[in-house]
Amino acid sequence: MALGVIIIGDEILSGRRQDKHLTHAIEALAKRGLSLAWARYVGDNPARIQGELASALAGPDVVFSFGGIGATPDDHTRACAAAAWGRELKLHPEARQLILARSQEMLAQEARPFSESDPDVLRRLEMGCFPEGAEIIPNPYNRIPGFSIARRLHFFPGFPVMAWPMMEWVLDHWHADLRSDVQVREKSVIVLDGLESRLTPLMVAIESRFPNVKVFSLPSVDHPEWGRHIDLGVKGNAPEVDEAFEVLREGLTNIGAKCGPILVR
Repeated sequence: MALGVIIIGDEILSGRRQDKHLTHAIEALAKRGLSLAWARYVGDNPARIQGELASALAGPDVVFSFGGIGATPDDHTRACAAAAWGRELKLHPEARQLILARSQEMLAQEARPFSESDPDVLRRLEMGCFPEGAEIIPNPYNRIPGFSIARRLHFFPGFPVMAWPMMEWVLDHWHADLRSDVQVREKSVIVLDGLESRLTPLMVAIESRFPNVKVFSLPSVDHPEWGRHIDLGVKGNAPEVDEAFEVLREGLTNIGAKCGPILVR
Protein backbone atom coordinates (compact mmCIF):
# COMPACT_ATOMS: atom_id res chain seq x y z
CA MET A 1 0.00 0.00 0.00
CA ALA A 2 1.28 3.45 -0.94
CA LEU A 3 -0.12 6.97 -0.58
CA GLY A 4 -1.12 9.06 -3.57
CA VAL A 5 -2.71 12.41 -4.37
CA ILE A 6 -5.03 13.48 -7.21
CA ILE A 7 -5.51 17.22 -7.69
CA ILE A 8 -8.39 18.20 -9.96
CA GLY A 9 -9.16 21.47 -11.73
CA ASP A 10 -8.58 23.37 -14.96
CA GLU A 11 -7.51 26.38 -12.92
CA ILE A 12 -4.36 24.53 -11.81
CA LEU A 13 -3.40 23.38 -15.30
CA SER A 14 -4.04 26.80 -16.84
CA GLY A 15 -2.04 28.61 -14.17
CA ARG A 16 -4.93 30.71 -12.89
CA ARG A 17 -4.37 29.16 -9.47
CA GLN A 18 -1.18 27.81 -7.95
CA ASP A 19 -1.55 24.39 -6.38
CA LYS A 20 -0.84 24.27 -2.65
CA HIS A 21 -2.33 20.87 -1.88
CA LEU A 22 0.71 18.84 -2.91
CA THR A 23 3.06 20.69 -0.57
CA HIS A 24 0.63 20.43 2.32
CA ALA A 25 0.02 16.73 1.71
CA ILE A 26 3.76 16.06 1.81
CA GLU A 27 4.08 18.00 5.07
CA ALA A 28 1.02 16.39 6.70
CA LEU A 29 2.31 12.92 5.86
CA ALA A 30 5.84 13.70 7.03
CA LYS A 31 4.53 14.73 10.46
CA ARG A 32 3.20 11.19 10.78
CA GLY A 33 6.32 9.47 9.51
CA LEU A 34 4.76 8.87 6.09
CA SER A 35 5.65 9.87 2.55
CA LEU A 36 3.88 10.40 -0.75
CA ALA A 37 4.48 7.81 -3.48
CA TRP A 38 2.79 9.58 -6.41
CA ALA A 39 0.69 12.57 -7.49
CA ARG A 40 -1.56 13.29 -10.49
CA TYR A 41 -2.96 16.54 -11.88
CA VAL A 42 -6.20 16.31 -13.87
CA GLY A 43 -8.29 19.00 -15.52
CA ASP A 44 -12.09 19.23 -15.39
CA ASN A 45 -12.52 16.47 -17.95
CA PRO A 46 -14.97 13.78 -16.81
CA ALA A 47 -13.42 10.98 -18.86
CA ARG A 48 -9.94 11.66 -17.51
CA ILE A 49 -11.16 12.06 -13.93
CA GLN A 50 -13.11 8.82 -14.11
CA GLY A 51 -10.10 7.06 -15.60
CA GLU A 52 -7.80 8.21 -12.80
CA LEU A 53 -10.32 7.21 -10.13
CA ALA A 54 -10.95 3.82 -11.73
CA SER A 55 -7.21 3.20 -11.77
CA ALA A 56 -6.94 4.18 -8.11
CA LEU A 57 -9.85 1.90 -7.18
CA ALA A 58 -8.21 -1.00 -8.99
CA GLY A 59 -5.03 -0.69 -6.94
CA PRO A 60 -4.23 -1.00 -3.24
CA ASP A 61 -3.19 2.60 -2.54
CA VAL A 62 -4.72 5.15 -0.18
CA VAL A 63 -5.59 8.18 -2.32
CA PHE A 64 -6.43 11.77 -1.38
CA SER A 65 -8.38 13.68 -4.04
CA PHE A 66 -8.70 17.47 -3.94
CA GLY A 67 -11.26 19.50 -5.89
CA GLY A 68 -14.37 19.16 -8.00
CA ILE A 69 -16.91 18.07 -5.36
CA GLY A 70 -19.05 21.22 -5.49
CA ALA A 71 -22.35 21.59 -7.33
CA THR A 72 -21.44 23.82 -10.28
CA PRO A 73 -21.33 22.51 -13.89
CA ASP A 74 -17.52 22.13 -13.81
CA ASP A 75 -17.57 19.96 -10.66
CA HIS A 76 -17.44 16.39 -11.96
CA THR A 77 -15.64 14.48 -9.22
CA ARG A 78 -18.67 13.10 -7.37
CA ALA A 79 -20.28 11.74 -10.55
CA CYS A 80 -16.97 10.38 -11.82
CA ALA A 81 -16.30 8.63 -8.52
CA ALA A 82 -19.74 7.01 -8.66
CA ALA A 83 -19.19 5.86 -12.25
CA ALA A 84 -15.71 4.51 -11.48
CA TRP A 85 -17.11 2.58 -8.49
CA GLY A 86 -20.17 1.38 -10.36
CA ARG A 87 -22.62 3.00 -7.95
CA GLU A 88 -25.48 5.50 -8.15
CA LEU A 89 -25.20 9.02 -6.79
CA LYS A 90 -27.55 9.38 -3.81
CA LEU A 91 -28.13 12.06 -1.20
CA HIS A 92 -26.33 10.85 1.90
CA PRO A 93 -28.71 11.13 4.89
CA GLU A 94 -26.12 12.53 7.30
CA ALA A 95 -24.79 14.92 4.67
CA ARG A 96 -28.38 16.06 4.10
CA GLN A 97 -28.79 17.00 7.76
CA LEU A 98 -25.47 18.83 7.88
CA ILE A 99 -26.21 20.79 4.71
CA LEU A 100 -29.71 21.72 5.86
CA ALA A 101 -28.31 22.99 9.17
CA ARG A 102 -25.70 25.04 7.33
CA SER A 103 -28.37 26.40 4.96
CA GLN A 104 -30.54 27.49 7.89
CA GLU A 105 -27.60 29.45 9.30
CA MET A 106 -26.85 31.12 5.98
CA LEU A 107 -30.48 32.11 5.33
CA ALA A 108 -30.79 33.45 8.88
CA GLN A 109 -27.76 35.66 8.26
CA GLU A 110 -29.55 37.05 5.20
CA ALA A 111 -32.81 37.46 7.17
CA ARG A 112 -34.54 35.07 4.77
CA PRO A 113 -37.01 32.38 5.84
CA PHE A 114 -35.78 28.82 5.62
CA SER A 115 -37.44 26.38 3.25
CA GLU A 116 -36.04 23.06 2.11
CA SER A 117 -37.45 23.82 -1.33
CA ASP A 118 -35.51 27.09 -1.59
CA PRO A 119 -33.48 26.92 -4.85
CA ASP A 120 -30.24 27.75 -3.01
CA VAL A 121 -30.88 24.97 -0.49
CA LEU A 122 -31.61 22.46 -3.24
CA ARG A 123 -28.36 23.34 -4.99
CA ARG A 124 -26.41 22.93 -1.76
CA LEU A 125 -28.01 19.53 -1.19
CA GLU A 126 -26.46 18.36 -4.45
CA MET A 127 -23.09 18.57 -2.67
CA GLY A 128 -24.31 15.76 -0.37
CA CYS A 129 -24.97 13.39 -3.27
CA PHE A 130 -22.23 10.78 -3.04
CA PRO A 131 -21.73 7.30 -4.49
CA GLU A 132 -24.07 4.93 -2.70
CA GLY A 133 -22.18 3.30 0.17
CA ALA A 134 -19.70 6.15 0.63
CA GLU A 135 -18.92 7.53 4.09
CA ILE A 136 -18.80 11.22 4.86
CA ILE A 137 -15.70 13.15 5.94
CA PRO A 138 -16.46 15.98 8.37
CA ASN A 139 -15.72 19.53 7.29
CA PRO A 140 -14.87 21.73 10.31
CA TYR A 141 -15.08 24.94 8.29
CA ASN A 142 -18.70 24.94 7.12
CA ARG A 143 -19.92 21.38 7.89
CA ILE A 144 -20.57 20.52 4.19
CA PRO A 145 -18.79 17.16 4.11
CA GLY A 146 -16.49 15.35 1.77
CA PHE A 147 -16.74 11.61 1.24
CA SER A 148 -14.73 8.42 1.23
CA ILE A 149 -14.96 5.21 -0.78
CA ALA A 150 -14.01 2.12 1.23
CA ARG A 151 -11.97 4.34 3.55
CA ARG A 152 -9.28 4.26 0.87
CA LEU A 153 -10.20 6.94 -1.66
CA HIS A 154 -10.87 10.20 0.12
CA PHE A 155 -12.46 13.23 -1.55
CA PHE A 156 -12.04 16.81 -0.34
CA PRO A 157 -13.07 20.22 -1.68
CA GLY A 158 -10.53 22.38 -3.46
CA PHE A 159 -10.45 25.05 -0.72
CA PRO A 160 -7.35 24.54 1.46
CA VAL A 161 -9.09 25.96 4.56
CA MET A 162 -11.54 23.05 4.33
CA ALA A 163 -9.50 20.32 2.65
CA TRP A 164 -6.41 20.34 4.81
CA PRO A 165 -8.03 19.73 8.22
CA MET A 166 -10.26 17.13 6.53
CA MET A 167 -7.20 15.27 5.26
CA GLU A 168 -5.57 15.36 8.68
CA TRP A 169 -8.79 14.06 10.26
CA VAL A 170 -8.76 11.12 7.83
CA LEU A 171 -5.11 10.38 8.59
CA ASP A 172 -5.65 10.44 12.35
CA HIS A 173 -9.00 8.62 12.50
CA TRP A 174 -8.90 6.10 9.65
CA HIS A 175 -5.21 5.63 8.96
CA ALA A 176 -3.59 5.95 12.35
CA ASP A 177 -2.25 2.42 11.83
CA LEU A 178 -0.05 3.71 9.01
CA ARG A 179 1.72 6.19 11.25
CA SER A 180 5.41 5.48 11.67
CA ASP A 181 7.74 6.56 14.45
CA VAL A 182 10.75 5.95 12.24
CA GLN A 183 12.63 9.19 11.66
CA VAL A 184 13.16 9.79 7.95
CA ARG A 185 16.10 11.98 7.02
CA GLU A 186 17.77 13.42 3.94
CA LYS A 187 21.44 14.31 4.03
CA SER A 188 23.30 15.74 1.07
CA VAL A 189 26.40 17.66 0.05
CA ILE A 190 26.88 20.23 -2.68
CA VAL A 191 29.37 18.87 -5.24
CA LEU A 192 30.80 21.87 -7.07
CA ASP A 193 31.37 21.54 -10.83
CA GLY A 194 30.28 17.91 -10.48
CA LEU A 195 29.49 15.59 -13.36
CA GLU A 196 26.82 12.94 -12.83
CA SER A 197 28.69 10.48 -15.05
CA ARG A 198 31.62 10.52 -12.59
CA LEU A 199 29.33 10.20 -9.57
CA THR A 200 27.13 7.37 -10.87
CA PRO A 201 29.44 4.48 -9.85
CA LEU A 202 29.57 5.81 -6.30
CA MET A 203 25.79 6.16 -6.19
CA VAL A 204 25.31 2.60 -7.42
CA ALA A 205 27.80 1.26 -4.86
CA ILE A 206 26.02 2.99 -1.96
CA GLU A 207 22.56 1.74 -2.96
CA SER A 208 24.00 -1.77 -3.27
CA ARG A 209 25.59 -1.58 0.19
CA PHE A 210 22.57 0.13 1.83
CA PRO A 211 19.43 -1.36 0.23
CA ASN A 212 17.06 0.66 2.46
CA VAL A 213 18.68 3.97 1.50
CA LYS A 214 17.93 5.94 -1.68
CA VAL A 215 20.63 8.01 -3.35
CA PHE A 216 19.60 11.17 -5.18
CA SER A 217 21.35 13.58 -7.52
CA LEU A 218 19.90 17.03 -8.24
CA PRO A 219 22.03 18.94 -10.76
CA SER A 220 21.87 22.71 -11.26
CA VAL A 221 23.66 24.92 -13.76
CA ASP A 222 22.90 28.48 -12.65
CA HIS A 223 22.76 28.71 -8.86
CA PRO A 224 23.58 32.30 -7.74
CA GLU A 225 26.05 31.10 -5.09
CA TRP A 226 27.29 27.66 -6.15
CA GLY A 227 27.08 27.96 -9.93
CA ARG A 228 27.09 24.61 -11.70
CA HIS A 229 26.77 21.94 -9.02
CA ILE A 230 25.07 18.71 -7.94
CA ASP A 231 23.11 18.32 -4.72
CA LEU A 232 24.15 14.72 -4.00
CA GLY A 233 22.68 12.87 -1.06
CA VAL A 234 20.96 9.96 0.61
CA LYS A 235 17.56 9.55 2.23
CA GLY A 236 15.92 6.95 4.44
CA ASN A 237 15.87 5.97 8.11
CA ALA A 238 18.09 8.23 10.19
CA PRO A 239 20.73 5.74 11.47
CA GLU A 240 21.29 4.17 8.04
CA VAL A 241 21.36 7.57 6.35
CA ASP A 242 24.10 8.79 8.67
CA GLU A 243 26.25 5.74 7.90
CA ALA A 244 25.58 5.88 4.17
CA PHE A 245 26.38 9.60 4.08
CA GLU A 246 29.80 9.03 5.62
CA VAL A 247 30.50 6.43 2.94
CA LEU A 248 29.33 8.96 0.34
CA ARG A 249 31.68 11.66 1.65
CA GLU A 250 34.59 9.23 1.74
CA GLY A 251 33.86 8.21 -1.84
CA LEU A 252 33.76 11.85 -2.97
CA THR A 253 37.13 12.45 -1.33
CA ASN A 254 38.60 9.43 -3.08
CA ILE A 255 37.59 10.72 -6.52
CA GLY A 256 38.83 14.24 -5.76
CA ALA A 257 35.43 15.92 -5.84
CA LYS A 258 35.23 19.53 -4.69
CA CYS A 259 32.48 19.78 -2.06
CA GLY A 260 30.51 22.68 -0.61
CA PRO A 261 28.04 22.80 2.28
CA ILE A 262 26.24 19.82 3.82
CA LEU A 263 22.42 19.98 3.86
CA VAL A 264 20.22 18.06 6.33
CA ARG A 265 16.43 17.81 6.01
